[in-house]
Amino acid sequence: MFLLFILLFVSCLKTPQENCFIGKEEENIYLEEKPFTAKQILESKPNYLEVISLKDYRTFRQDSIERNYFQGEELEEIKWEKKKEEFKDFKEKFDDQFSCSGKQRVGNIQYCLGGNNLGYWLLKIENNKPSAYFLGLSFSHYYFNEIQTKPIINDGFLELEGSLVKIVKVAGLPGYDDYSAIADGKLFKIKLEDLMRDSDNDGYNDIFENSFGLNPNMKDSDGDGINDFKDLNPMFKSEKNKFTQLYEMLLPDYGDENMRDRSYFFEVFISDCDYFHEINPKYHVLFVPDDLKSQPSYVKITDVSRHGIDKIKRNKNNPDIFYINSWDSSSSSDYSAEYKKGKWVLTMVGQTVS
Repeated sequence: MFLLFILLFVSCLKTPQENCFIGKEEENIYLEEKPFTAKQILESKPNYLEVISLKDYRTFRQDSIERNYFQGEELEEIKWEKKKEEFKDFKEKFDDQFSCSGKQRVGNIQYCLGGNNLGYWLLKIENNKPSAYFLGLSFSHYYFNEIQTKPIINDGFLELEGSLVKIVKVAGLPGYDDYSAIADGKLFKIKLEDLMRDSDNDGYNDIFENSFGLNPNMKDSDGDGINDFKDLNPMFKSEKNKFTQLYEMLLPDYGDENMRDRSYFFEVFISDCDYFHEINPKYHVLFVPDDLKSQPSYVKITDVSRHGIDKIKRNKNNPDIFYINSWDSSSSSDYSAEYKKGKWVLTMVGQTVS
């Protein structure tokens, strides 16, 4: 009886390859999640973050209006050129991987608040060397004022004035999100010692590695001999087979631009497919498990995936033909993929634009 139970249990387990193919029972169901309340945001905040309510503060409305107020083409050009000059050092040192605000100099160190598709970072230039420290705070929930009334570095802390917010979908503008404040007048404090901790000395702070499922205690998380900071696929060892080649062909294309050294730029994909995990990409990628319970806490509450490639569907009548879908924030494309003479031939068979 015990042996029979083991055999039945093993037979129900999926092989790694089966994680990549659509089964008969599988169906994609989209459920729009409700925005967090202020209470839920505070309950889910990381332990290293302190949130203080301010009596006197710059409101989200005031900051966002002044930030986005259009003054005419000529004045906007002057404002843009002024900002480019102000943050010139950061744009050059970080290869224009971040938007910047809140610049401050402390001794021979320059700081600013940075932002990219993953969230917020503290950028630092010391002795001409750039470093970036991920805050682990979601742009889905936190807004930091463009104009900070006080220095952002104060007595060993990063201190940022801002608000708790929710994302608002803008009708008629596919892929465009706006924000609305749900709790104004907050001061967000993180101890610099906690923020800058890099236990494995690989170039990514512990907060970043914990936020996305890397190993903060090993500088080579996947054991392939490449430091995480240089590894384009730091979570999984890259392999070569026909299905990894198929997924590589469907990756977002950034043309001839060399992005290999942009160590803070990542495309994040939600997938359990082993073939997808084994890709050899041209830029940095991260993977998030399909199962919400298995996801790191940061990505559970933050939409960091801008593109996706679904599982593969087999053609019942031809073992060399498959079907696969890829999507981004504004469109979805269906492909027929045929494996001929050692190469894939992709044909778009449908597209939906939202």
